[in-house]
Formats: sequence, structure tokens, C-alpha cells
Amino acid sequence: QVQLVESGGGSVQAGGSLRLSCAASGRTFSSYAMAWFRQAPGKDREFVASINWSGSITYYVDSVKGRFTISRDNAKNTVYLQMNSLKPEDTAVYYCAAAPGYYRRNYYPNEIAYWGQGTQVTVSS
Repeated sequence: QVQLVESGGGSVQAGGSLRLSCAASGRTFSSYAMAWFRQAPGKDREFVASINWSGSITYYVDSVKGRFTISRDNAKNTVYLQMNSLKPEDTAVYYCAAAPGYYRRNYYPNEIAYWGQGTQVTVSS
């Protein structure tokens, strides 16, 4: 069992930055690939970024490449999402996710074992 708690969301103007954190409980955190998803009002939940168990492999959806960085600290049971050059279209609830099994880069929501409660990110123009 893994419990995930996100923090760091908020409101920012376009071009600004935010850093999301996701604290995980459980001693098996390092065995999971981790991911961030987001869901805007009226839209499906979409994959944003993922990272393998050691942090050596990362993958991003095209719309955030070069602006977002996912990282993890297994000693702290925490995964991060650094978001720079934010755009109004990045506005969404952001969810931390734990994915079981072999790392596969891109994930669909139905492949996720555990979800956080979500944190709101609002980017104004």
C-alpha cells in the first residue's frame, strides 16, 4: 500500500514557476515508477511526466518538454515536478501517481496503482 500526498500548487502568472511535491508513505516507494498527470475542467486526465524507480530515466508529454522536470528522492520518499515557463493551458489539477511493474515511460490512468488527492495549479495570462 502506498499513500501519496501532493503539495505546492497555487496561482501564478504566465511565465512563472511552481514546484510540486508528492510525499509517499510505505517502504516500497523506491520500487515504483512514479508519474504526474493533470486534469483540466471538462477534459480527461492526461499523462504529463514519468520517472523510473532510480530516477535515471524520465519521459515527458510533448507539451511540457523543456519546461517541466520530474525528479525523485527515494531517501525522502518524495517525487517532484518543477514547472517553469508556465502557460495558461497548464491550468489543471495535478495528480501524483505510482505505477507498478516494469517502467514503460508513458502511462494511461487505468495503469496506475495509487493516486494522490491532487493539487490545483492555476496560470493566469
